[in-house]
Amino acid sequence: MKQHMNAYTAQDQLVWKTLFERQFANLQGKVSGAYLDALHEMSSVMNAQKIPDFAEIDEWFSSRTGWKMEVVPGLIPVDEFFRLLAEKRFCSSTWLRSMDQLDYLEEPDMFHDTFGHVPLLANPVFSDFMQTFGELGCQVLDEPEKLAALQRLYWFTIEFGMIAGKQPLIYGAGIISSFGETNRAVSNDVEHKPFVMEEVLEMPFRTDVVQEHYVCIAHLEQLFESIQQLTEQWTTVLGN
Repeated sequence: MKQHMNAYTAQDQLVWKTLFERQFANLQGKVSGAYLDALHEMSSVMNAQKIPDFAEIDEWFSSRTGWKMEVVPGLIPVDEFFRLLAEKRFCSSTWLRSMDQLDYLEEPDMFHDTFGHVPLLANPVFSDFMQTFGELGCQVLDEPEKLAALQRLYWFTIEFGMIAGKQPLIYGAGIISSFGETNRAVSNDVEHKPFVMEEVLEMPFRTDVVQEHYVCIAHLEQLFESIQQLTEQWTTVLGN
């Protein structure tokens, strides 16, 4: 599949501009500095002025962390998802929500996929974490319990993760791309739990309700260190 830039209408461009400008302003003081630094660094290919061109994003990443965009129609099989991450290919839809859907969608659109997920792929530590996550997933495809554990890890880090501090800061794409979720995540209405890998791997979640708690890492390096340790733990041959 390909992205067809000439298929986007003036209304699509207005939706993108509205979403970008509103959420960029809303994130100030609430989102990780690593995300803001990456978004600023990507400003030539990720900005409010036009819907991002995946070919331009690919070219931008080619001299940095090497990620490429992979156009998908929606949800894809889990084995393909992990394989693409392991190959540094990030999945994204190309459709954009309508103006009357600014605050709620049942499934992720390209604003979530690109504005929410892509900038942190320029961060070397987060990039390594994502690729290693994909590699580990490829190794346990025949083990449903481990795949379920990785799904929980993905939910509480890549989608809804936060970084601990005097005020917890956001780095998860599901929060970054949502105006309402951003404000809820930094409020006193929710619980912020410290990241403990063993607990997160067993932590239940629901996709049909707003989050009641968020898991906070100490820093991005903790993600990479933890996925390395989990890889060693799961792939160690018994008896060695």
